[in-house]
Amino acid sequence: MPVVASDLEGTLSSGATWRGIGRYLEASGQSGAYRRFFFTRVPGIVAVRLGWMDRDKFGQSWLIDLVGLFKGSTPEQLAEMGEWVVENELWPKRRAAVIAELEAHRKEGRRVVLASGSYLPVLEAFARRLGAEAIATGFEMVDGRATGRLTGPMTVGPLKAERLRTALNGDALVAAYGDTAADVPMMQMSAAPVAVAPDEPLAAAAREHGWRVMAE
Repeated sequence: MPVVASDLEGTLSSGATWRGIGRYLEASGQSGAYRRFFFTRVPGIVAVRLGWMDRDKFGQSWLIDLVGLFKGSTPEQLAEMGEWVVENELWPKRRAAVIAELEAHRKEGRRVVLASGSYLPVLEAFARRLGAEAIATGFEMVDGRATGRLTGPMTVGPLKAERLRTALNGDALVAAYGDTAADVPMMQMSAAPVAVAPDEPLAAAAREHGWRVMAE
């Protein structure tokens, strides 16, 4: 069966998982813990804004550290968090034109797979709205409770492409959507890469290879 793959943040939504999770923690009575987490990382935020630190790498380290605030959570609580973040942050800021293309692909009988460096409960909640599959980084669980760690490295860059290749199981990747240079390894696997509101490195790659660009 033909497969279509897409990144999440920046590609399907202009929202940010880290922002949504911060709002979720505040709404669920954990504002103190989140504010302590936030203020210890203010120097990093400043460094990113001044161009002294890579934005994507800082964002990944933020999510890796933030998972510690969910230590002791049950699968049901993590699923609730994922649904809240999508409902209140990511879905309201969805990119309608890209969503419409994925829905059209699915109606034509293609598998739709979302592959993202986001947390798995968040990506699963978004994927459910599209009838899609989800490839993301899970929460490590022991005896039914989150340990405060992830199951492995964030699903970004070459690792995202590797995990997607495994999920394809021999099926053809007919299209892939991404928004940053980190998505290039995944996009190069497809017959029809699509750059969505691309950052400059991805825009340059799209010009070089003649990939389609969606401004939204």
